[in-house]
Amino acid sequence: MQALYPDKASNLSGYKEVFEKLLLIDAEDSDISIDVVQQKDDFDGEEYVDVSGTYKYPKNEEEKFSQAIEFTPWNQWLGMEISQESFIHFSELEIISHCLYEMTFMGFEEEEIRDELNSIESTIENYKNMTDEEKDANTTSLDELLKDLENENNEENESTS
Repeated sequence: MQALYPDKASNLSGYKEVFEKLLLIDAEDSDISIDVVQQKDDFDGEEYVDVSGTYKYPKNEEEKFSQAIEFTPWNQWLGMEISQESFIHFSELEIISHCLYEMTFMGFEEEEIRDELNSIESTIENYKNMTDEEKDANTTSLDELLKDLENENNEENESTS
């Protein structure tokens, strides 16, 4: 874990605790396979490892695509198969480490992860209930956000020159 995620070394005890909890949890059957793949970020070109899920038997168009699984209950993670392609590119220990990182991305307790998911779902529901005027007043487009970030960077560079 530490070799793959050196910036997470201070959390090793948290990962160990989660791993030990997983040993005691009964797996629940799942129709999702775990995919661990090397990706290149479209934004900055940096490589990273992506852990996602793919339905074995998709029931609709959405299920044909890669699924985010970081909010999935741990007993369901344990019931997922790992795609054969993942084993071509990663060792078992690397796969376990990448999955453990993804499982705990939102927290080291399942309750904490559920709370985060509930918060996100609440935000989505609040957004859906906004009028168009409220949406305009309370949101920023990606273009505007990137422009603001660029302006901040320019101001920082000018002040350090």
